[in-house]
Amino acid sequence: MSANSFDARSTLSVGDESYEIFRLDKVEGSARLPYSLKVLLENLLRTEDGANITADHIRALGGWDSQAQPSQEIQFTPARVIMQDFTGVPCVVDLATMREAVKELGGDPAKINPLAPAELVIDHSVIADKFGTHEAFAQNVELEYGRNKERYQFLRWGQTAFDEFKVVPPGTGIVHQVNIEHLARTVMVRGGQAYPDTLVGTDSHTTMVNGLGVLGWGVGGIEAEAAMLGQPVSMLIPRVVGFKLTGELKPGTTATDLVLTITEMLRKHGVVGKFVEFYGEGVGATSLANRATIGNMSPEFGSTAAIFPIDDETLKYLRLTGRDEQQVALVEAYAKEQGLWLDPAAEPDFSEKLELDLATVVPSIAGPKRPQDRIVLANAAEQFKTDVRNYVDSVDEAGVESFPASDAPAVSPNGVPSNPVTVTAPDGSTYELDHGAVTVAAITSCTNTSNPYVMVAAALVAKKAVEKGLTRKPWVKTTLAPGSKVVTDYFDKAGLTPYLDKIGFNLVGYGCTTCIGNSGPLPDEVSKAVNDHDLAVTSVLSGNRNFEGRINPDVKMNYLASPPLVVAYAIAGSMKVDITKDALGADQDGKPVFLADIWPTEAEVNDVVANTIGEDMFNKSYQDVFAGDAQWQALSIPTGNTFEWDAESTYVRKPPYFEGMAIETSPVSDITGARVLAKLGDSVTTDHISPAGAIKADTPAGKYLTEHGVERRDFNSYGSRRGNHEVMIRGTFANIRLRNQIAPGTEGGYTRDFTQQDGPVSFIYDASRNYIEQGTPLAILAGKEYGSGSSRDWAAKGTALLGVKAVIAESYERIHRSNLIGMGVIPLQYPAGQTAETLGLTGEEAFSFTGITELNDGTTPRTVKVTTDTGVEFDAVVRIDTPGEADYYRNGGILQYVLRSLIAK
Repeated sequence: MSANSFDARSTLSVGDESYEIFRLDKVEGSARLPYSLKVLLENLLRTEDGANITADHIRALGGWDSQAQPSQEIQFTPARVIMQDFTGVPCVVDLATMREAVKELGGDPAKINPLAPAELVIDHSVIADKFGTHEAFAQNVELEYGRNKERYQFLRWGQTAFDEFKVVPPGTGIVHQVNIEHLARTVMVRGGQAYPDTLVGTDSHTTMVNGLGVLGWGVGGIEAEAAMLGQPVSMLIPRVVGFKLTGELKPGTTATDLVLTITEMLRKHGVVGKFVEFYGEGVGATSLANRATIGNMSPEFGSTAAIFPIDDETLKYLRLTGRDEQQVALVEAYAKEQGLWLDPAAEPDFSEKLELDLATVVPSIAGPKRPQDRIVLANAAEQFKTDVRNYVDSVDEAGVESFPASDAPAVSPNGVPSNPVTVTAPDGSTYELDHGAVTVAAITSCTNTSNPYVMVAAALVAKKAVEKGLTRKPWVKTTLAPGSKVVTDYFDKAGLTPYLDKIGFNLVGYGCTTCIGNSGPLPDEVSKAVNDHDLAVTSVLSGNRNFEGRINPDVKMNYLASPPLVVAYAIAGSMKVDITKDALGADQDGKPVFLADIWPTEAEVNDVVANTIGEDMFNKSYQDVFAGDAQWQALSIPTGNTFEWDAESTYVRKPPYFEGMAIETSPVSDITGARVLAKLGDSVTTDHISPAGAIKADTPAGKYLTEHGVERRDFNSYGSRRGNHEVMIRGTFANIRLRNQIAPGTEGGYTRDFTQQDGPVSFIYDASRNYIEQGTPLAILAGKEYGSGSSRDWAAKGTALLGVKAVIAESYERIHRSNLIGMGVIPLQYPAGQTAETLGLTGEEAFSFTGITELNDGTTPRTVKVTTDTGVEFDAVVRIDTPGEADYYRNGGILQYVLRSLIAK
C-alpha cells in the first residue's frame, strides 16, 4: 500500500469498470515533465513506502532540473519482467539455486518466487543450419529440440514450479515482437489498480516496446532476477533528450533508413545513460511499426530508453493486434487523464534537444562493423572499396595484393583489393568468389520483421525480381526468420511466399538467427574458399547488430540494411556492386535489370498491408501462445519446488554463487597484488566479453565438452549452454576478434600467464585457473565505452568467475558497469584525461587498490588509490553510482543481497 503522502489516490471509471489510480497532477511540477518521467513519477507515487521510496523522492522528481547532472537516486519498481531463453535460462537456474540456498540457511524455498509477472520467450536457440528449401523450417526445429532438450525440460519445470512465470515455447517468434504484438499491456491492471505498463528485460532490445508508450529497458539477468523477486531497480533520475520529428518520410525510404539516420545522430550527440523521447508533429506521421523499429535500436544509440507517448496510432495498433476493447478504452482514458497523451504542439522540458525533418532521410545501410556507421546507399560501393583494405592484410600501397608463388598475383582494379577464387558447387557448376562477396543475406531480427511495411516491400522486391528472371547468386546463403507467425500469414494471404521461396528466402525459423550469430555454417565449398584464400566476404542483414565476429566466423564485414535491400544484395551478390546504378542482373531477354525496376511503390506496399493484415491474424497466432506444439508438450519434466540437478548434464548445472555464503555479510577488503588478465582497447563490447556463437573443439570450452563425452557435432552454441557455468567461464573473453594487448599478435581468448616464468601466451581461462590457485586477484584494463553490446549477464558473471576483482576503464556503458557490481566486481575509471597509455601501463604490472574498505563505513569513496609494482600511482574514480549499488557490492553481489533480505524477512 502506498503511503499516499500527496493524496494522489483516486478512481478512474472506464465503461462499467472502475480502477484505482494515482494522480500525477497532485505533484507540483508534474505537468512540465517529459512523458518518460511522468511514468516514473506515477511509479513512485504508487510504491511510496516511507523508507526506500519517500515523499522527498517524489518531490525531487516533480522538481526535476532538466539541466542538472543526474544525482538523485530513486527506486523504480517495474510492473513486469521479460526474458529470452539465452539470458532467461540462467535466471531460472539462479532462482532454482536460490531455493536450495534458502533451504540450507534455514528458510522456506517456496519464498523464492517471482513477485512480478515474468514472461520468457524461447527465441534464441534456433540456428539457420538448413536454408533454401521448403523443408528448412521443420528441419531446423527438429535440430533445435535435439540440441536443447535439457534446457527446454528445465524451462518447462520452471513454468510449473514458479508462480507468475510463463514460457512462450519455441517456434513462436522473437521476444520483442511477441511483446509488442501480444504481451505488452500499455496500461497495466493488477489488484484493482491501473497504472503504466513498465518492464525490465534480459535483452537490451527490450526497448522495442518503447514504441508502444511502454517504459522499459534491458538489464542484466542478475538485475532482472532481483526485480522478479521484488527488488526495485536503483537508478538516478536521468537526463532526457527530446528528439523532435517533423515532416514525413519520402517515398522509397524505409523505417530502416530512418533508424540508421537516428542512430548516427544520437550516437554522435552522446546519449549513454539518458532517456530519449520523441515529440513533435512528425510523431503522428510515424507509424507504430516504425516507432517500434526506432525503440528497438535504443542500445545502438547508447540510450537507456527511446520512447514515444501514447496517441491514436497506439490505440490503432492495440486494436489491430487483438487487444480487447475494454483494454484499448482504458489506455485512452488513462493516458488522457494522466497527461500521458501526445500533444504534437507541446514542448516539454528536456535536458537537450535534437531535431530531424523526416523528409531529409535517404536510403542507407550501416557497416562494416558498427550500427552507428551509416553509409548513404549511393555511396556504399565506394565506401566498401576503402573499408575492405582494413580487412585484407596483403595489400600494398599501390593496391596490389601479394601472394605465395603458388597463387597468381591479383592486381586490384582501381585500387580495390581483388583475389578471385573459382569455386565448384555441389551440382558441378562453378563461380568466382572474391572480396566483398555477399555470402549471407538474412531477413532477420524483430527490429525489422515486426514492421509489415518493410517486410512487404522485401516480398514485393522478390516478386518483381522473379518475374524478371532474377535470383540470388549461388554463393549467397539466404534466410527468412520472422519475429512472429503473423508475418508468414500475411505473406501467404498476399500470395508472396512463392516468390520469396523462389529467390531463396525460405522460412528457416521463428526466432533470432543471423542477428545473434545463429546464421549457421556457410556451404562447405564457400567456407573453404573463404578460409583457404582469406577472403573478406560480407553479410547483409536486417538486424540491429553487426559487430566483428558476431554474424558468422567466416564473415569479416557485416552490413545492416532494410529487408528489401537484403533481397537486392542477395541478387547483386557483392558489396562492390553499386546497386543504385549498376544492373543487378539481366532479364529473360538479356536486358539489364536495375534496382529501380524491382523496387515497389509506396502505394503498392500500402495496398498489400491494408488488404492482408487484420486482427484475426493476431488472434489466431496468439490464442494459445503458452501451450506449445506436440514436441513441447511431450517433454518429460521433474516435479517439486526444488530442481533435481542432473550431475551428467552439460546444459544445466548448479552454479557456485552461494557456496559458503553466511547469513551475515563479511567486510569488503582492499585488493592487493592483482595481475592483469586482459588489457583492451576502445569499444570492447559485451559481445567481445560474453561467450557467444559456435564452440570450437580446440578451445577450453570445446575440450571441456569433449571430456564430458559430447561429440563435436553436438557442441551447440554458447548461448544454448548458458545454464552451465563451466562452459560459460571457459568462453568468457574468448571472442575470435578480441585483441588482448598484453598478448600482441593474437586474436581471440588469449593472454599471458604471469604465474609462469616469462609469462607465456595462454588461454585466458587456463591462466585464470592458475592465478586462482595462487590466490592472485585479477584486473581488466580497458578503454572507452567498455561493455556496450547486448550480451549482458554472462559478460559480468564470467568476468567474476574468472577471478576478476576490479576493472579500470576510460568509460562504461551503463548496464555492464551495473552488472559488474552485481557480481561483486568493482568498476573503476581512470582520472579525467588519463588512459593506460598516458599512465605508462603495459598490463604486465602487479596492481593494488586501497581505500575500498571505506564502503564498510556505509559510505562510498569517490576514488581509490591505485599503485603498481613499477611505481605508477593514480586515483581511480569509483563507479559505484548509487547507495543501492553499494549495498550490492558490500554483500558480494545482488543475488546475495536479495537472498539475505528474504531470509531476514
